[in-house]
This record gives sequence, C-alpha cells and structure tokens, in this order.
Amino acid sequence: QVQLVESGGGLVQPGGSLRLSCAASGSIFSINAMGWYRQAPGKERELVAVSLSGFSTNYADSVKGRFTISRDYAKKTVYLQMNSLKPEDTAVYYCNADIVAYGSGQYFNYWGQGTQVTVSS
Repeated sequence: QVQLVESGGGLVQPGGSLRLSCAASGSIFSINAMGWYRQAPGKERELVAVSLSGFSTNYADSVKGRFTISRDYAKKTVYLQMNSLKPEDTAVYYCNADIVAYGSGQYFNYWGQGTQVTVSS
C-alpha cells in the first residue's frame, strides 16, 4: 500500500511563509515526478510545482519566484517552500506522485489527502 502524507499547512498572514512536506511510504520501488497541486473554493485543481526525475522543475506562473520545490530522494519526500504568500494562494494543497510499487511493474499516480493553506490578516 502506497501513501502520500502531507504536513505543514496552516494560517499565515500575507507576506508570510510556510513549508509543506509530503512523504511517500509503503512498498515503493521507484518514484518519478513528485509535485504539488492546489484547489481553491469554486475553482479547478491546478498545478503549483513539480519536480521531475533528473532534477528539473516546473512552476505555475503565479508562484514563480515565490515558491520553491525540492526533494529528498532518500526520504522519499517532496517539499514546497512558500514565501511572500498572498490571499489568492489560499487553497487546499495536494501532493501528487508517480510511483512504481513493488510487483506492479508500472507507474501509478497517487494523491495525498490535502492540507489547507489560508493566507489572511
């Protein structure tokens, strides 16, 4: 059983910072991309940032220069450092990963349960 468990959300004032973490656990053979999506009330889920195997990264235009994604391959963990937060960053943030479980022979896409980030004064 493969799981993604997020942590680090909360309430922060505009201009503040938060760091999200997402740890993959279970019978994992390999992990390809790991990333973060978010969904605000009444809006569709959107990509925030993704870390691809080979150390390349992609960011949504709205977070470039403010958010940084990083990975600890040994810990099977992806982080999202969020700086200069704005009210429009308020959303539920979801971890996402492409994982090959032992015995499966192929990548499956997994989601975390989500963590709430609220930016408000």
